[in-house]
Amino acid sequence: MNAIALDADPAQQVLHEVFGYTAFRGAQREIVDHVAAGGDALVLMPTGGGKSLCYQVPAIQRHRAGRGVTVVVSPLIALMHDQVGALDELGVPAAFLNSSLDGDEARRVERELMSGQLVLLYAAPERILTPRFLAMLESLNERGLLSLFAIDEAHCVSQWGHDFREEYLGLSALHERFPAVPRMALTATADDHTRADIVERLQLADARLFVASFDRPNIRYTIVEKDEPRRQLLRFLRDEHDGDAGIVYCQSRKKVDETAAWLSDEGLTALPYHAGLDAGVRRKHQDRFLREDGIVMVATIAFGMGIDKPDVRFVAHLDLPKNIEAYYQETGRAGRDGLPADAWMAYGLADVVNQRRMIDEGEAGEDFKRLQRTKLDALLALAEAHDCRRVRLLAYFGEDSTPCGNCDNCLNAPATWDATEAARKALSCIYRFHQHGGQRFGAGHLIDVLRGKATDKVAQYGHAGLSTFGIGADVAEAQWRSVLRQLIALGHLRADGEYGTLALTASAREVLRGDVQLLLRVPAEAPRRTKTGRTTRPARDKPPPLPLDDAATARFGALKAWRAEVAREHNLPAYVVFHDASLAEMAREQPDSLDALAGISGVGAKKLEAYGAEILRVLAGASSTDQD
Repeated sequence: MNAIALDADPAQQVLHEVFGYTAFRGAQREIVDHVAAGGDALVLMPTGGGKSLCYQVPAIQRHRAGRGVTVVVSPLIALMHDQVGALDELGVPAAFLNSSLDGDEARRVERELMSGQLVLLYAAPERILTPRFLAMLESLNERGLLSLFAIDEAHCVSQWGHDFREEYLGLSALHERFPAVPRMALTATADDHTRADIVERLQLADARLFVASFDRPNIRYTIVEKDEPRRQLLRFLRDEHDGDAGIVYCQSRKKVDETAAWLSDEGLTALPYHAGLDAGVRRKHQDRFLREDGIVMVATIAFGMGIDKPDVRFVAHLDLPKNIEAYYQETGRAGRDGLPADAWMAYGLADVVNQRRMIDEGEAGEDFKRLQRTKLDALLALAEAHDCRRVRLLAYFGEDSTPCGNCDNCLNAPATWDATEAARKALSCIYRFHQHGGQRFGAGHLIDVLRGKATDKVAQYGHAGLSTFGIGADVAEAQWRSVLRQLIALGHLRADGEYGTLALTASAREVLRGDVQLLLRVPAEAPRRTKTGRTTRPARDKPPPLPLDDAATARFGALKAWRAEVAREHNLPAYVVFHDASLAEMAREQPDSLDALAGISGVGAKKLEAYGAEILRVLAGASSTDQD
């Protein structure tokens, strides 16, 4: 493909004039130049890293050079609406085609598309692959007005990934039918298997690969052992994120509904979101989350892809995700604005058992199951790690790093103990069960036998007569659960069936012989309660999200109130008008002219024209009030 003729520095010009930024970040500039010149690309960039700019800037450049429209493949209606709304605020002609439009609206968008007016058009893959849409693309291409295909959330094409969507498989037709039109695929998460799948299925073998750092240094990773997980979550929310917006992920719809109701009863503004809810309810809850402050969204993984809300201060997991890719994608929805955020997860023995059971009982082929077990093992290793969480997380994506000093393990190194003998006792007891009656039992009964508890079930099966009865009485129940969980995580035990009955694996023999030393985490004690009902914990060294003095804070508050009015008038989330970071810079710098305001990050030409005078008025009013 031939490079297009460009002005001296059109990319920088677009970045500043349209988006109001003075410099590209990381690999953005290299990606933009490559794509604007007609090259294919596969872009791996973390959530919040600025992926959208990587196709929006070259789309504008190529449109200005007469190359026509960029078609953006996007899987979610809500994301399309927000992206188009944001581009409209910037003065960029953009539109979407999806089921939310009525017939007249859809025909209007099609007329704008075919006339060459649009710079970007967003559509879902199933619409793009319809005969009608492909015919329109053919017509545009014949007239030289089909500029670029940008395939967002490209990991959806991979069956090895965490969010496979069958409709993405048909997108290889774009290369087959329009081989001269450049394509770029973008995703925030893809391990080696998923990357290879994207390249093969989208026919991107000749595309240039751009891999940005996966590090999100503003996110603090914390993983705790389950001990009344709802109460643990509530402590986390009240102690560290009172009034903040965030997401709580649960595995089942039932648990989502129950957790949201419970948090609401506890005084939080919590909303449920899952595929079982009416579409109108889901849309209403998502709109509230995007447009209001302090909403806690309790959701299954049906919620989150493409959520651009920058001020999500935490993502919490009450259940173990399927793999590290899913964990990274979901936690990456926190702190997109670069300010401090938390990724918090509680997990326990039942999580490990459930995830392994879902893999084993799935209908996939054995090769797929084997890979999913390997991916789960990597996540369990992250959860059980004694060392830096971030180092392990980045290593999974092939990136070297040094201890972050900000995750839970770095801040409070976990205590460990030599659990070799305890593990041998547990494995020996399971072996005795098999010898005694050929039956298998779950963790609860095993722990009762090890601790010498004379339950009805122990009496029923005659297990008080086993040589292993009571040999683990010196180990607390919580510690035994930790041992069993880690034995499963390490692959020395297998949990099968609906009830998670335990069986020895081949590697258990080495542990029983004493050939393997097991150094395991000591279960953490729950934080102590104070007389007020609050819990005590180590102080969090968390910088203020907005380092402003009192006068600047007042100006910031006035700007936020003004922004809320504008957002309501335009039916947009507030952050689409301006991010908090831009308002904070305005409040701090106090620009007193349009020229000075133009120097604020995020203030492009269209926003300066639309809002400049009003912003100066708000700043002047807040300053005079402060002086009074």
